[in-house]
Amino acid sequence: MDADRLNSPSTSAIRLEVLGQQLHFAQDPNSKHLGTTVWDASVVFIKFLEKNCRKGRFCPTKLKGKRVIELGAGCGVAGFGMAMLGCDVISTDQIEVLPLLIRNIERNTSRVLQTDPDSVSFGSIQVMELDWGNQEHVKAVDPPFDYIIGTDVVYAEHLLEPLLKTILSLSGPKTTILLGYEIRSTTVHEQMLDLWKNNFDVKTIPKAKMDSKYQHASIQLFMMGLKPGLGSLENKPQQYDGKNSEVRTEASDANEEKDESSSEAEDIGTTAVNEDSQPFVDLNNGKISDWEARRYGSMAARLLRDVKIT
Repeated sequence: MDADRLNSPSTSAIRLEVLGQQLHFAQDPNSKHLGTTVWDASVVFIKFLEKNCRKGRFCPTKLKGKRVIELGAGCGVAGFGMAMLGCDVISTDQIEVLPLLIRNIERNTSRVLQTDPDSVSFGSIQVMELDWGNQEHVKAVDPPFDYIIGTDVVYAEHLLEPLLKTILSLSGPKTTILLGYEIRSTTVHEQMLDLWKNNFDVKTIPKAKMDSKYQHASIQLFMMGLKPGLGSLENKPQQYDGKNSEVRTEASDANEEKDESSSEAEDIGTTAVNEDSQPFVDLNNGKISDWEARRYGSMAARLLRDVKIT
């Protein structure tokens, strides 16, 4: 196990306490499919929801009945977090991943309802196949959605365009997109930001709004909304052109009427993405959590392993 990981892909399960519930997510260490591992960004995402669910846009009273689709759900962590807050969730992935995803959803749903059978906050969650770019799969889930979510779905350049087209096909004018991922390639990261900013109003969620333990400088959460004129099956995405496009800022929005979604975004302190956006370390009184210490220690070890002292 890499010391900087919260979870090891070599273990058969990960246990998480969320909203007072003990959740259990199985994973398959023998599978060659990336979707059968609980990746750290999904854990950061669900703990972010837990921290911000007492007020604002993520409280159960505002999320109750909202339609959510999770792309590249994998083991189902992020989508299950939205269901716990009252959303009606469709968790999607490729067909090879669905048996494990269904198993995790069924077991955790049963556990939550047995622990609190009178719970009114739990919404619903179902599993469906969705290959990015497959319009038959898109039509089958009946877009548009209130929320589109995904964690660690950005890791290879050839997946950026299919993912973007799928998000646009699932979106409506009021859709909010929440994506979390860990930066593994600066090239993919830069191309992703260009594509996002050409098609969406992109804001980052600051580390201060994340769980103080379950966060890391290389893991970022984004909140996005469609730019005017985009969305639905007929619209085509703006292509990557190698240049960063302008992102709306608070100043540019000042003269526009604020709708409910924009005011709720301010509740969690989102900030506009800038061209020099890079991971950073925000030390609290010079201290870091145990998880951060493990991650930074392992990262330093990997950077120094090929250094020869002469």
